[in-house]
Amino acid sequence: MQRTLLAAVLALLGAAAALAAPQSYRLEPDASTVQFTYQLNGQPMTGRMPVTRADIEIDFANLRNSTAQVTLNAAKARAGLIFATEAMRGARVLDTKRHPEMRFVSTAVRGTPSAAQLAGQLTIRGVTRPVTLQARLYRQRGTAPGALDRLSILLTGSVDRTAFGASGFADLVGPRIDITILARIARE
Repeated sequence: MQRTLLAAVLALLGAAAALAAPQSYRLEPDASTVQFTYQLNGQPMTGRMPVTRADIEIDFANLRNSTAQVTLNAAKARAGLIFATEAMRGARVLDTKRHPEMRFVSTAVRGTPSAAQLAGQLTIRGVTRPVTLQARLYRQRGTAPGALDRLSILLTGSVDRTAFGASGFADLVGPRIDITILARIARE
């Protein structure tokens, strides 16, 4: 009897541990957007950049165990105007011929699913610098309360483009780039 009870308790503990482990999610690229805002001659402009790959693991029992690795296709970024797009992709800014991708790798997650900070290393033009993004996790519209199979993540933050060597056209474009990412993800 004690062996059966012990086996049942161990099975329940194993199931609870499995639920507490990080869950892998895949990006829904057609429903996700990476948007950036910059100042061109003092006027706000908005651009977009496609996601090439996203590896996301979320541990709802201990958010600190969560990780994110995201690769963006800088070579296909659009800056809102054709001349701004060409200048942004050129050697003086992103230099996409030599550095066609940007990459973010998380190093720490703090907070709660509704108000988290995602610290990590961002690589632009082959230069890697620390950056912290604000993160909020939401259930996708139409999902049942408590369901965690389909989520939306809103990430926001800012970077100084000159810190990555993307300093061209400083007389026209300000150094601050604001980032807004709305990622739709589904559990694998």
